[in-house]
Amino acid sequence: MARARVFGRNGLRTVLAWQVGRLVAKLALAAALAITFGRMIEFGTVAMPAVAVALVALALSAAAGLVGDLRLASAESAVAQGTRDDLRAKLEAMEARAVHERPAGALIAGLQRHPESLAALVVGHGAARRMLGIGTLLAAASVSVVSWQAALVLLVASPVMVIFFVLVGGSIQARAAAQEKALGQLAAQFEDRVRTLPTILASHGIDRETDKLQARMSAYAASTMGVLRVAFLNSGLIDFFSSLSIAVLAVFLGLGHLNLVTLPGFHDLQLWQSLFILMIAPEFFAPFRRYAEQYHAKAEGEAAAAAVDEFLDAADQAPAAASFLPRLARLTAETGMCLPLKGLVAVVGPSGAGKSTLLRRLAGLEEPHGRLPEGAGTGVDWISTDIAILPGSLAEVLSWNMPGVCSTRLLLAAGRIGLLDEQSLPGGLEARIAAGGGNLSGGQRLRVAIARALLSGRTILADEPNAKLDAVNAGRVRLALFDCARERLVVVATHDRELIGCADTVIDLGHDRVSTSEAAQ
Repeated sequence: MARARVFGRNGLRTVLAWQVGRLVAKLALAAALAITFGRMIEFGTVAMPAVAVALVALALSAAAGLVGDLRLASAESAVAQGTRDDLRAKLEAMEARAVHERPAGALIAGLQRHPESLAALVVGHGAARRMLGIGTLLAAASVSVVSWQAALVLLVASPVMVIFFVLVGGSIQARAAAQEKALGQLAAQFEDRVRTLPTILASHGIDRETDKLQARMSAYAASTMGVLRVAFLNSGLIDFFSSLSIAVLAVFLGLGHLNLVTLPGFHDLQLWQSLFILMIAPEFFAPFRRYAEQYHAKAEGEAAAAAVDEFLDAADQAPAAASFLPRLARLTAETGMCLPLKGLVAVVGPSGAGKSTLLRRLAGLEEPHGRLPEGAGTGVDWISTDIAILPGSLAEVLSWNMPGVCSTRLLLAAGRIGLLDEQSLPGGLEARIAAGGGNLSGGQRLRVAIARALLSGRTILADEPNAKLDAVNAGRVRLALFDCARERLVVVATHDRELIGCADTVIDLGHDRVSTSEAAQ
């Protein structure tokens, strides 16, 4: 929230300046029109200077309103972009494991939605909140020039508005928090179902999963309508009480002109003065209406701010990732497995048996019993299509988090798994890679991960490392994994029969058994 306010500080000041200028022009317009029509009705003459002032004030008001709206949009865009840049920097600085611990769907939805909600809170709602004080005081001061009693009537109506803002605030805030939670759950569930779509198709679970997603979407729609319902109710109440206050003023002013009442400040006014009061009164209540319209933006922005603050705090205070060996020791103790410190271990089983889940737990991407104690570092290379890829050259992508890797090693690793032979990646190690690997196929992403593993020398956990590859590249990957297994532990979840046949240890999740090759024994 503090960072968003910094991004929007200058823009908010500019927006306020234009909105105040527009209000001053509208007050001048109201005075000029009141004088013009008052003289026409009372004396049958046209005050040309007043007409000229009205035309100029109308033009200035329209221009200030247009420029103010443009400045508002520009300021909100600057806040949203600055917030996104901050979040992107945090994501780039975080370890891949820490990023993967967060549901990808909820994270992506948050990156799209939260900055816009924060911008609307800081700039749009911020301007409305300040104009609530500035606008009402300017309007009341203008009315007090003609009749301080009428200005007092307007000020007395203000606490009623404030009371409704307070009463509605708690309800709309709770509904906005529920809406934010429902969106995160929907996005996370959708991302998870897309990731596991092959398993869902294989188990004929499309109808069941469709019903679940429909239930999530219905919950999100209901929470959104709940926020809008309360916001519309609040706006309706503000309109009712402002209209009632203006009507009371009109009645007393009319009775004063008919000499039916002798209330000070109401019965001794000229017609143009009464018209001026009635034309200014809506401007007194306009900031309340605008604030009521922005009230749902306040609730959504505060919910977004809480979500962003939670993310940034977690990123700053995240403990070091638990090391691989303690994770392996704990998980093998729970499951009865005994994995070697080096060699090739194949995890097999039918789709849905839990191969990917087992590897993700070993990698620390999913924890079966909450967070593990702090450790010395991951010591693991995760190979899958969902690896982290930052924009840059192929060399920069391959050497990510491995500073100082020489170009010769990069060429050998990239050439070994066929990345230098790709027509879609011209330029060799200088080939440009888009953010997130947008210009890479699933097979290319896998080979990027394997090249990184060749360079790092760490333990390898590979989820279907050659499932998306043609026969030639699958053979290259297979040989690379075999060679790595001579010096370190390589655990693969796979259906590849050749890979399984050469494994030192096979963990069959479909039959709950572990087998070891004679060579390994």
